[in-house]
Amino acid sequence: MIIAIDGPAASGKGTLGKRLAAHYGMAHLDTGLLYRAVAKALLDAGLPLSDEDHAVEAARTLDPDRLDEKALRGAAMGEAASVVAVLKPVRAALIDLQRNFAARPQGAVLDGRDIGTVICPHADVKVFVTASAEERARRRYTELAGRGVNTTYEDVLADIRQRDDRDMHRAVAPLRLAEDARLLDTTELDIDAAFRAAIAIVDAVGK
Repeated sequence: MIIAIDGPAASGKGTLGKRLAAHYGMAHLDTGLLYRAVAKALLDAGLPLSDEDHAVEAARTLDPDRLDEKALRGAAMGEAASVVAVLKPVRAALIDLQRNFAARPQGAVLDGRDIGTVICPHADVKVFVTASAEERARRRYTELAGRGVNTTYEDVLADIRQRDDRDMHRAVAPLRLAEDARLLDTTELDIDAAFRAAIAIVDAVGK
């Protein structure tokens, strides 16, 4: 089984992806980490995020099982990733990697922004996770404040809206709801309630 989870920044798709994978005994890939890893490779080398040649080279050498999640988290890296993600050659270089991951024998859960529309259009289950921009900003601000990051709710909200605009209007693989995806709005749900709702969707489709 392949479960595709898409949604905007801070919608909770990554957490849901991890929990669903654990629940069903499947592999999990947060595809956003791939773009973060490409961005980090460029930044570490002192290269601009617009350097397509080096970005593609970094994308082609990624190992999805060896991503340093701790080093790739954070608002700054997320913003850098959203810049790299608009580069068509980078997205093309990562397609096979993601599809190979999805083909794992035990099944896979992939979360991102174009899983159900581009990467795995024939996924068994597609869930589009969303929440209001204000609620997503509140969650992200709480997370960052808990890590001691000096920021404001207003700045986080502005960043969320900027990333939404970039993700939804980019020329290649824009963020959108697949025609056969189930919409899961988590604005009024905590993670446990969202997880139960996601399980209900997967189980209903799987019957």
